[in-house]
Amino acid sequence: MAPVTLRAVSRTQGNNAALKSGQIAPEGFALDWEEVPVLVHAFRRMVREQAYDVCEMALTTYLCAREHGVPFTAIPVFLVRDFHHGAILVNRNAGITHPRDLEGREVGVNRGYTVTTGVWARAILAEEYGVDLSRITWVLSGDEHVASYVPPANVVPLPAGRKMEDDLAQGRIPAAIGVATDSPDVGPLIADPFAAGLAAFRDRGHWPINHLVVVRNDVLAANPGLAPALFHAFAASKRAYLDDLHAGRIEKPRPSTGCTRRWRR
Repeated sequence: MAPVTLRAVSRTQGNNAALKSGQIAPEGFALDWEEVPVLVHAFRRMVREQAYDVCEMALTTYLCAREHGVPFTAIPVFLVRDFHHGAILVNRNAGITHPRDLEGREVGVNRGYTVTTGVWARAILAEEYGVDLSRITWVLSGDEHVASYVPPANVVPLPAGRKMEDDLAQGRIPAAIGVATDSPDVGPLIADPFAAGLAAFRDRGHWPINHLVVVRNDVLAANPGLAPALFHAFAASKRAYLDDLHAGRIEKPRPSTGCTRRWRR
């Protein structure tokens, strides 16, 4: 019997490379991979249109989408995990020396309020540093993937025509989460963010999930064996990647700094 072909999206990286190359395939299925240069565009299409059969998806987008009735289901394949202590940047001239100094101020959030990095960063501020998140005005540079989501009252849009990274560099906002800037006036709020992430992992097992994999519910219903087949294929692809790393056949990735955005010390 010919395999069932499914339309799929996932950004190519070490742990899924063997699956995307066709070296490994889910038993009984073939994945027709579509390349989406800006992955968040695929997230949005999957949430709003259910445009794919199988799709990489940001964790908090998935949770929000499910709460709002989007008919897809995640499988426990965690393609991206990272620390987020370094995602919180501050203007060095804003007089912020402790995370609680953010209270009573505006703090930018790249894209929407439910973006995964923003959610994890706010959790760090609240759980590790005792920040009262309700006392901060959160300023968004974009909208939500889930169009029906309504953010809290202390969430506002960035004024039209302004760029968040410019506002941060020029001090119009004192801090922002998940933005990119090379300004020498901007640096991480939390000193040595990678060490802080490792400490959170050691102390509480805090190793945040960023991306997982979702499958449309109608596709799952029509193919009862699909979920385990996908899980085992992704797991085999990851094992192949780890085998190559351990054998020295590929270069080891550099450790995360705890911040995927640009900043200068």
